[in-house]
Amino acid sequence: MFDLKLQYIATWVRDRGYASVALQLPEGLKLRATEIVDFLTQETEANYVMLGDPCYGACDLFINYSSVADALVHFGHSPIPSQGDDPNVLYIEADMPLDIQDKLEAVLSDLGMNVGLLATVQYLNCIPQAMEILHESGRNAFVGDGDARIMYPGQVLGCNCTAAYSIADSVDEYLYIGEGDFHPLAAAFGAGKPIKVFNPVTGELRSVDEVRDRILRRRFAAIVGGQEAQSFLVIVCSKVGQNRNGLADELVDLIRSKGRIAYKVFMNELSPQNLLHYRVDAYVCTACPRIAMDDALRYDRPMLTPPELEVALGVREWDDYVFDQITS
Repeated sequence: MFDLKLQYIATWVRDRGYASVALQLPEGLKLRATEIVDFLTQETEANYVMLGDPCYGACDLFINYSSVADALVHFGHSPIPSQGDDPNVLYIEADMPLDIQDKLEAVLSDLGMNVGLLATVQYLNCIPQAMEILHESGRNAFVGDGDARIMYPGQVLGCNCTAAYSIADSVDEYLYIGEGDFHPLAAAFGAGKPIKVFNPVTGELRSVDEVRDRILRRRFAAIVGGQEAQSFLVIVCSKVGQNRNGLADELVDLIRSKGRIAYKVFMNELSPQNLLHYRVDAYVCTACPRIAMDDALRYDRPMLTPPELEVALGVREWDDYVFDQITS
């Protein structure tokens, strides 16, 4: 079970004398929200309010917490260093301590000789043990540093795989330690090397190549739709870690320079329902890159990333297709 460090939070609240605290949890941890409130209420004299809106990452930090509480506890994600440091915000990364030796040794024969290690924040604690196991087997293990958006070596976000980029010349493949496809696909799209997913709980080792290729086929279809579009809606997100307003302005200018029509819209929550009423041929998303990559089938018109727009407009070659990242 993920370690939510409830006693640590209670001490932090008491020592700082907060009268009220807001709690922001991702969807997967909201099942424990009332448990968290019950424990902290018993341990402190503060009042607690749960934030009910969806939370997708530290990029979605509720920066207006002071409107409802004195402090904010943000669960499930690490800080994004480039967003700055607020002493009244506490990040609880919810890691899961595990011993992976037997499980990883069981799949070593499926790994190459030069392996780059990646993980989400919950499983970064597994990287040192994985390095030791790989080295003892005669393999080379590498852990890269990301840009200023990345808190820890080897950490990968759904929108940023710079920790993988930094070691791309040294590795033959990547081993991502974690669950699901969301985060390893960021590296699979962007790093240009094979990636294998190792589930540290079950011991399963698998490839994401089939999922990656299926999504890329959809991306190329979206680009073809963008080539035919005459009007575009360029979307800017107000979330603190997803706001690329300057890039949106550049894209509006690019679209208009090609003789097509461009509009810009500013919103906090991007959804098919929120875009339904805009009379345009295609969308361009400057918010989280994964909206276009993973959720495109939910939208009734082509949803392009900024590099895909460049391909559609003929200013980037098809062979130069790149994964859109939010970098610092």
